[in-house]
Amino acid sequence: MSDNPLSTAVAAYYLRTPWTLSLLLVGNAVAFLVGVRYYLDTMGAFPTYSWPLYGDSPTAVALATLVLATALPALSTDFWGVERPNVDGSFVERVPGPLAALSTLAVVWLVETGVWTLVALNVPLVRPDLPVDLYVGFDGDSLWAYWGILVTHAAFLAEAALIARLGRSSRRLLGGALALAFLNDLFDYGHLVGVGPAGHPPVRYDPGVPLATASVATSLLAVWVAGRLLPRDGI
Repeated sequence: MSDNPLSTAVAAYYLRTPWTLSLLLVGNAVAFLVGVRYYLDTMGAFPTYSWPLYGDSPTAVALATLVLATALPALSTDFWGVERPNVDGSFVERVPGPLAALSTLAVVWLVETGVWTLVALNVPLVRPDLPVDLYVGFDGDSLWAYWGILVTHAAFLAEAALIARLGRSSRRLLGGALALAFLNDLFDYGHLVGVGPAGHPPVRYDPGVPLATASVATSLLAVWVAGRLLPRDGI
């Protein structure tokens, strides 16, 4: 059971209609490239292996795209998980497959980056520059740097609900996703306590403890939401 607000019928339409699924995949590809462009000027300061942690939004879109690609009629259902009987044969335990892990990460990352962006751009306690705002306006720059980013990242939340209709998860997978989300937070803000680089997304104000705290909170929220949205297997 799940509390997904997106109906099965609507999700099935987008996931089973060739042109809508193709359009969604192309849209994600464009969004990924735009996201990478946003980080491109600063990515060189970090090792290549850390780029998935640094480029939060492109990583979320890439994970979602990989999950959506599995809706193409090419993969066995075993990729989502297999049934395994216990030794005494009294109970059948479902072992999540690789696509269950992928869909769990995709939903968590979409929700986390979507909510984080809304918080980072709008919450006064997080943004000390609000009295002399560096984002909000209606000039050409603000239409992209504030309104465009706000709308696109709000769409992440809708896509998370759609992905959840296709995916699966488990308690262990959610726990693993939470650990990775905390690792991402440490990568982004660990420098505040002398651990790791300052890998946070490039923002126009000095990110401090309030933004780091908000990031940890959004990680917790994202895993909780994923646990509500995704159907869960027994382990």
